[in-house]
Amino acid sequence: MAKRTETPGRLDDAARAGWLYYVAGRTQDEIASAMGISRQSAQRLVSLAVAEKLIKVRLDHPIAACLELANQLRKKFDLKHVEIVPSDPGSSSRTVGIAEAAAAEIERWLKRPDPIVLAVGTGRTLKAAVDQLPTIECPNHRIVSLTGNITPDGSAAYYNVIFSMADAVKARHFPMPLPVLVTSAEERELLHGQQLVRYTLAISAQADVTFVGIGELGIDGPLCVDGFLEKDEMMELMREGAVGEICGWIFDEEGRLLDNPINERVASASIPSRETSTVIGIAKGKRKFKAIRAAIVGRQINSLITDEQTADFLLTS
Repeated sequence: MAKRTETPGRLDDAARAGWLYYVAGRTQDEIASAMGISRQSAQRLVSLAVAEKLIKVRLDHPIAACLELANQLRKKFDLKHVEIVPSDPGSSSRTVGIAEAAAAEIERWLKRPDPIVLAVGTGRTLKAAVDQLPTIECPNHRIVSLTGNITPDGSAAYYNVIFSMADAVKARHFPMPLPVLVTSAEERELLHGQQLVRYTLAISAQADVTFVGIGELGIDGPLCVDGFLEKDEMMELMREGAVGEICGWIFDEEGRLLDNPINERVASASIPSRETSTVIGIAKGKRKFKAIRAAIVGRQINSLITDEQTADFLLTS
């Protein structure tokens, strides 16, 4: 066994860089771009993978199987970025593993030297990820919320994460000063026409990277549990073929946004262009299988952080 003198996080980065270099055949420049680091850092990580004896004939690290699944998913669905974490059959948590992986990915983006716009959605998994972030100084970056921060009763939305991010990340933050759902399409148009809201919407459209949760539908799904939709409204959506939602935007099994009065009331910003933004969905678990697959095939997202069990489903479905 190799003597492990490095931190687990750095060994994970070394394992990733080693896999990309020796297995996937990426150049050090490509590794640097994929991991959001300098070429020199990529070179050091590849060297560390060798020095710590992570590299033999195969990658001698538990993350190797996950990296292979990620590579297969990336090729099958033409995704920009895929992160797979090990599944824990004995755990009922919907966030453990992927929250930590998402936090690490958020941190990698925030540590980039050039200014970026980072957009965030909402949800339990994303909040769990944000809670893992260390204090980061990045005054040149802008962080913008895609969703409103007001619930139907006028209280603050608990799972709107931008205020939690503001506690740890020292950057300019732009909350969406709106309800999550409004009463009508006309009210949404009126609110979106306000100067402050227009400015926030314009920033969100410029996002270089976007992190969103993927919600399942049902009377025990987040939109009902958190009081945004009544049970009869949810059941009607499901009869119309809805399977999932991102930032309140509801889509069918092919990932198409429903032409439905509920979507007309969503006050969230549109999901940033998948042509110009890396849109990373963060979700796992059987209850979300259909929603995750639909989000991918419908190009609602172009990147994914999930676990082995979900990856197996996506590869065989």
